[in-house]
Amino acid sequence: MQKLSFVDLFSGVGGLSKGFVDARFEQIFAVDIDKDAYSTYKQNFPNHTVINKDVAELKKLELLQLTKNKRVDVVIGGPPCQGFSMAGNIGRQFTDDPRNHLFKEFVRVVKILNPKYVVMENVARLETHNKGKTKLEIISEFNKIGYLVESKILCSVDYEVPQVRNRVFFIGNRVGIKNIFPKKNNKKHITVKEAINDLPKLKSGEEDLTILNHKAMNHKEQMLKKMSYIQDGGDRTHIPKSIRPKTGDPRKYIKYNSEKPSICITGDMRKVFHYSQNRALTVRELARIQTFPDKFEFTGSSISQQQQVGDAVPPKFGEAIANVIKEMEKCQHTPK
Repeated sequence: MQKLSFVDLFSGVGGLSKGFVDARFEQIFAVDIDKDAYSTYKQNFPNHTVINKDVAELKKLELLQLTKNKRVDVVIGGPPCQGFSMAGNIGRQFTDDPRNHLFKEFVRVVKILNPKYVVMENVARLETHNKGKTKLEIISEFNKIGYLVESKILCSVDYEVPQVRNRVFFIGNRVGIKNIFPKKNNKKHITVKEAINDLPKLKSGEEDLTILNHKAMNHKEQMLKKMSYIQDGGDRTHIPKSIRPKTGDPRKYIKYNSEKPSICITGDMRKVFHYSQNRALTVRELARIQTFPDKFEFTGSSISQQQQVGDAVPPKFGEAIANVIKEMEKCQHTPK
């Protein structure tokens, strides 16, 4: 079967792209507005076409020129959707909320490129928001341009990712076939320790130049003292009351449980600590948990690198999705 092709909108550093490439798809172009994410994408996919631009600024002619007359089989991406709190509360629909214009831009590009398949990834709460009405509005927008779309919440831990990361995936097609979602991998879940324990040990502020992005944050003495009391898998209650942070996010001042998959990686993991080394995880360790290979280099400042990793779709997650698109393509060509 000929390689299927994809376009990646709101690509970030290319986690979803990496998954599709690993599943032997051909990239046509990617686009992201963030300069640091764009630089990281370009660094790691030197043979790919990637544009540093607002998707809304990509007009029809430019989009068609970027395809270089190649057929687009699938458009993938995760447009930011910020209008959850407003939708349904004051009579305004999700798709009418101006903060969700990027979702509408995703639909606009899909209409222009006319791929056979669409894949849209987003935060899990989108599935149930406003008693499910938001999801139905999104599906309706795709229906209007000829796509049968369905959604499902999937957890990355079920697809060889050592992390509990719940995301909603919208999968659709315009060729009249059944949409498929990946089945859970029945293998044992991968733990944090299995994912990162072989990396060189570091103390606060140290760096190992033999491993890309393996540099430990330089913590203040007060922070090092607080984290030293927390045991493997423990939380702030292990810290003596006299120095314990009184309030704050319960997901902060904890240590990863070495015998379990990681909690969800976000753009700020500075107060979630290594299970046995007295420090936060390095960008490389976070990238391992996200299933990026060690040769994948994150560029920009250390804070930007952490944000890039946290915003990314784990490549193994993306690969599982890419493989079901291939299954759907086979179904299309199977005699009935």
